[in-house]
Amino acid sequence: MFLSIDENENQLEDPKLIPPGNTGGKEISMGEFRKLYDTVFPILYRVAYRIASSEEAAEDLCQEAFFRLVEKNMVFPNPEEAKYWLIRVVKNAALNYAKRKDRERKVYQKAFREDSRVEETGENTLLKKETQEEIQQALEKLPENLRMVLILKEYADLNYKEIGRALGISEGNVKVRVFRARERLAGLLKDGE
Repeated sequence: MFLSIDENENQLEDPKLIPPGNTGGKEISMGEFRKLYDTVFPILYRVAYRIASSEEAAEDLCQEAFFRLVEKNMVFPNPEEAKYWLIRVVKNAALNYAKRKDRERKVYQKAFREDSRVEETGENTLLKKETQEEIQQALEKLPENLRMVLILKEYADLNYKEIGRALGISEGNVKVRVFRARERLAGLLKDGE
């Protein structure tokens, strides 16, 4: 998708995102793109942050998803389809990021024999951080199919129907997976006490 430019005046005309080769298709205005961005970015950010465990990485992954949307000249029948495509892109990118960071951490720990304990800064801060780490570790122990529905439900605030569309599964299957994921997570947290 590109901005249309008037070659005679070398100024931006009414900005539209125009897919190349799209002679008769619907043009996507900058306003529509901005609306999609403003609506979907917070959801994408929560998904990416939960998986990647890094604010900076989550923001970068979300931006990359929108760049892909523009670079690939994606055209969707409606904004909901674009939303679900973006969720899938961010989910996969965040999973790849998390795997890469885990491999890097293991290499650094092995090479430098670093201590991976967290410094204590205060009792409340420590307790909060430990709780978050316990939940994150328990989430990571869940099978991917259960972990993803739980992340999308609890951290992206998607409903069952939206999760089903994002993952390509039925709404009933989403409900079952969320139930099972919550049960397993509770069991893992109880065993960790």
